[in-house]
Amino acid sequence: MINWLGAGWRRLSVYLPVVLMGLLALGTYWLVRSTPPPMPLESQAAVRHEADYFMRKFSVKTFDDAGRLKSEVIGTDARHFPDTNTLEIDFVRIRSFAEDGGLTTATAKRALTNGDASEVQLFGDAHVVREPVLDKTGVLQPRREFRGEFLHAFLKTERVKSHQPVELINGNDRFTADTLDYDNNDRVIQLSGHVKGVMTPTATQ
Repeated sequence: MINWLGAGWRRLSVYLPVVLMGLLALGTYWLVRSTPPPMPLESQAAVRHEADYFMRKFSVKTFDDAGRLKSEVIGTDARHFPDTNTLEIDFVRIRSFAEDGGLTTATAKRALTNGDASEVQLFGDAHVVREPVLDKTGVLQPRREFRGEFLHAFLKTERVKSHQPVELINGNDRFTADTLDYDNNDRVIQLSGHVKGVMTPTATQ
């Protein structure tokens, strides 16, 4: 009888670790299934469109490597939004100098600029002026002026666009249209919709 119990115990001791490991695995599986999912971390929450700093009655200037003024942004109030890296400015005035020295100015009741102020959306009494300048061939390019309730100015590439009615003054010529796409580098002006224009004949000697 004792020999039989001893033999049975020896056989049981061989399989006991396997049984315990199985029970442990089942317990772990049950624990994982029963544990609720972790709550999202606060840092993983969606970024809100909220200003992280403000400026009042300010002027911000940028310079090139030679110390020459590249741009200046002036406004009464400004709000920076980190999620889009944009700056919203009230009663804005911008000056931007191109590589050829040409000056472009932009004003509006409100503006939305990107990080380096190379792209500006102007809202309310928007006004962009490209002053006369000699191009690479030595030909004088006339003063160009854009007016509207909305203008989208790309100051580095010297482009102005609008999907709303605009007025364009090119030297002594004047045009109005429903939309505008102007590329100064390619000397191309696209006007669409109800386009009207008055062109002044060039004086001849």
